[in-house]
Amino acid sequence: MGKHMAEVLDPDLLISLPSSEGARLPGSRLFDRIPYVPLAFVGLGLYRAWIELVFVGSFVKFPFEAFAGHDVYDFAMIVVLILGAVFHRALEPLIERGAAFAATAATMVSSTCLAWLSVAAPSLAASVAFPATVLGGIGTAFIILLWSELYGCLSPFRVGLYYCASIIVAAFVIYFCRGLAYPWLFGTSALLPLISLVLLAIGSMSLTPDERNHVSPRSFSFPWKPTLLMAVYAFAFSLREQSQYASSFGPHSAFGTLFMGVLLFVMIHRQGRDFQFATLYRFALPLMTGAFLVLPAFGWFNTQVSDFCAMASYTAFSVLIMMLMASMSYRYGISALWLFGIERGVRAAVSLVGRQASEGIMSLSGGSDAYGLVIGSITVAMVVVGTVLFMSEKDFFARWGVSFKDDEPEPDESADHLEERARSEEIAQRYGLSPREVEVAQLLAVGKTGPQVQSELFISKDTVKTHVKHIYRKMGIHSRDELIERWSDGAPIG
Repeated sequence: MGKHMAEVLDPDLLISLPSSEGARLPGSRLFDRIPYVPLAFVGLGLYRAWIELVFVGSFVKFPFEAFAGHDVYDFAMIVVLILGAVFHRALEPLIERGAAFAATAATMVSSTCLAWLSVAAPSLAASVAFPATVLGGIGTAFIILLWSELYGCLSPFRVGLYYCASIIVAAFVIYFCRGLAYPWLFGTSALLPLISLVLLAIGSMSLTPDERNHVSPRSFSFPWKPTLLMAVYAFAFSLREQSQYASSFGPHSAFGTLFMGVLLFVMIHRQGRDFQFATLYRFALPLMTGAFLVLPAFGWFNTQVSDFCAMASYTAFSVLIMMLMASMSYRYGISALWLFGIERGVRAAVSLVGRQASEGIMSLSGGSDAYGLVIGSITVAMVVVGTVLFMSEKDFFARWGVSFKDDEPEPDESADHLEERARSEEIAQRYGLSPREVEVAQLLAVGKTGPQVQSELFISKDTVKTHVKHIYRKMGIHSRDELIERWSDGAPIG
């Protein structure tokens, strides 16, 4: 009993008696398997839902769109994103500026009210169209920069899991809103950006001092390769954008988006830090090829399946780019405002050009499938070439052409990392620890508590408790002090 109690009542771990010793609710074991994702960090999904509900592919027919539509919205957003990137040193840390939160809330709520005013009073649609659309674009740019700055403080693994969770949340919020009467839908769409900002603030406050803003004063070259490759995928997606919107589902609620979000969420959670990020672009390339070339050529379900593949491909690649840019900010201290401001600005600009090209193609071809197939072939060629360039990088954490513009050498972080990896592998082999048990033991050995291990590895309390019991049993120890001593002294290196 003493050994068992030591395993589960270690005061530093804050883990209670095993739930198996008491009654469990039906289905509770299923919930134990659900990954732990802090609610605050999926607030990003709420602003994604807001974008679709009000401006991009909405199922609501807003009268103002006849006078100032998607292109005006994107142009306003592009201008603010680029300005944010240009003046990033004066603005950061943006997430610590109350004025940024106030401006974002004011512009997004005001644009929502003006958009719905055009529904309540269609005669005013022409008058409110331009201010509603411009304010919406400005607010969207600000909230993108704010959330990007927060995600730039997180490890790529956490970014991937949280971002996929946000994609799922956005889709289900939109599905819920589709069943609301207009008065309730107006209230919900006005509240979404406010709740997103509140969760953003909570997420920022939850960061430790070491995790908070860590922008380096050094100068860097911009990573154009991933930015331009994302632009190629954005251009390809924009060619099918009108077809997607005709189905009444926008970019954030499309079934292809939800499917890929769920698939990647499950894969990242199950594989943990062993997840192969190359999987993302290996998904993206064949799906985009199928959307533009294979399926239209053979006529298999045509529009529906093509739209599904295009959305899934675009989603997979956008997750990869989100993780890559956040990784650069997290690893090198590159400004998130600078990185995401330029990348998202370029992406939006290329999407705008793609929509114009799509409209031009349709008007010139008169809807001819043959002409569309030629354009699809050209687009697929661009995607294939771009993805091949992407795959030429040796690993996901490569610098992507980022170079330091000053004479100070890049800090060498590899020696400690390699030594820790060698130590972990030797301890794992000596005591028969699984990869996940090694991850848990590493966190405990550096002073993490049970709840912190939950947060770091996205696992439930019971799962942490089970891993701790297995680690203690395999290593023949009874407390974390013994674990720390064994971890530091028990695996000689060299």
